[in-house]
Amino acid sequence: MLTAVLYGLGTALPLVIGAAVGLRWSLPQRVLAALMAFGAGTMIAAVSSELFEPAFRQAGIVVSGLALIAGAGVYVGVNHLIENRLGPAAIGPALMLGTILDGVPENTALGVSLTAGGGVVLLVAVAVGNVPEAVGGAALMRARHGFSASRALALWSLTGAVLVVVTVVGHSLADSIPDVGISAVQAFAGGATLAVLADSLMPEAYKDGGWWVGLSTAAGFLVAFALGG
Repeated sequence: MLTAVLYGLGTALPLVIGAAVGLRWSLPQRVLAALMAFGAGTMIAAVSSELFEPAFRQAGIVVSGLALIAGAGVYVGVNHLIENRLGPAAIGPALMLGTILDGVPENTALGVSLTAGGGVVLLVAVAVGNVPEAVGGAALMRARHGFSASRALALWSLTGAVLVVVTVVGHSLADSIPDVGISAVQAFAGGATLAVLADSLMPEAYKDGGWWVGLSTAAGFLVAFALGG
């Protein structure tokens, strides 16, 4: 249980720190782009090695494939509703909601993965990916919506607390969930993560950073893969 709490905090603290940075300073776009691209690389490694691969090996292509597509579909659908209802001017709150939307299945899978002695690659991927989302989202909430620093930081801290709880709950329920169910959770989280990469992180990184961000993505993948090996 303590391990699950620590892993949950490992994903939540970067979120809160990123929000505090975004509320206090305006980082150069290229720095944020590099962080987003690096985070994308770590998440690619996590999806392949700690989410979809074990699900595929345990449950087969039908169950894991359907769960993967379902995870991507849920993220894409809800994200589309958020964008339509809140509009581009509300991108800050949308980023925070997006963090919860992809963070819940990811942190559930993280808690589940701990029972098999895994989770390091996924922890690094989620932690690194949370930083630019929080920095950008908190900065936009302050600049475009008039959120006070204390209110915005409280909202991001609440988001981090939710992720810690989800990690602990996932770890607690892992022993009572059938293997096929665990595989479905892992593949679902992998699909949601891929959708986040395709819809948000990688396009934004390229738009703000330019052609060279592919190197940051490769570096992130290398670091996460090495940690998992």
